[in-house]
Amino acid sequence: MAGNIFGQLFRVTTFGESHGAAIGAVLDGVPPGLELSLDDIQYELNRRRPGQSDVTTPRKESDQAEILSGVFEGKTTGTPLAILIRNADQRSKDYSSLLKIFRPGHADFTMKQKFGVRDHRGGGRSSGRETACRVAAGAVARKILIREGISVLAYTTMIGGVSAREFDPQEIERNAVRAADPQAAREMIDRIHQVKDQGDSVGGIIEVRVNGLPAGLGDPVFDKLDARLAAAVMSIGAIKGIEFGDGFKAAEHTGAENNDAFIQQDGRIVTATNHSGGILGGISTGTEIILRAAVKPTSSISRKQTTVDQQGNAKEIQIEGRHDPCLCPRIVPVIEAMVALVLADCLLIQKFVN
Repeated sequence: MAGNIFGQLFRVTTFGESHGAAIGAVLDGVPPGLELSLDDIQYELNRRRPGQSDVTTPRKESDQAEILSGVFEGKTTGTPLAILIRNADQRSKDYSSLLKIFRPGHADFTMKQKFGVRDHRGGGRSSGRETACRVAAGAVARKILIREGISVLAYTTMIGGVSAREFDPQEIERNAVRAADPQAAREMIDRIHQVKDQGDSVGGIIEVRVNGLPAGLGDPVFDKLDARLAAAVMSIGAIKGIEFGDGFKAAEHTGAENNDAFIQQDGRIVTATNHSGGILGGISTGTEIILRAAVKPTSSISRKQTTVDQQGNAKEIQIEGRHDPCLCPRIVPVIEAMVALVLADCLLIQKFVN
């Protein structure tokens, strides 16, 4: 099965299924001598794990990571780094009725068409559980970024039409939806409860800010930094759109309004504004990178829906099991991880290739 390896010099391979024995990641290209502990990885996994609040799935997975190789006496060795996360709370019987039925909004039909077989127990490789592997790998990438003074911060800006109006980064980990606006967070939670009580789900928007990134990262044409970031974020199953800087609003502006003028500030050449989101010509400008990603409503809902079975016969379906009424809170660390993986890879490419 192709499509399980990500990156050029900093490469990540993920493996495992939602209802298998375990999931995990193998990282190749991790620089030697990088200080890394199990706690570094576990902290990020705890932010993604299920069962955090009443606005996430009640599935109880501790997501305890095990480092199998690549670390000795608290430092990376430069050899492949393997991380294992055992599945502990599978309830495969919840999916027994879906053996021959295609769930709306899921990859059931497309996986069957491509491979001729599919794992109906939670979606197998197409399950959101695979993202735990990305978060574990991203925790390692983040250590490289921290060493270079680079930070990656993601947070929820909108859920179900309720938008944040303020930005206080200290609030992000203080509320269940990871919003940077405490009042909007309460309104978002109320909105989630509203649709949850109706047996439905809701989507939202996640914003990411990257600071401390030097100018010059990324390559023109096919390996543009924004193209690589877009591919990384769009590889997350629930993401349906992405924009940088002013994004789609730039289409409403004139060139004079959209262009970022260059100025000198504290001995550095910077832009006076940041309509471009910190990337020009596919290369970082050294200013803050800003991107936003659209998160679709969770496909698994308890409301009755119509579908067909593998023979094309019309069926009515009501999905059982434990599912997130909104994916935004748990997808925040996943997006951070994917951004960190791209940036760590770009740093190594800049150092050893360009």
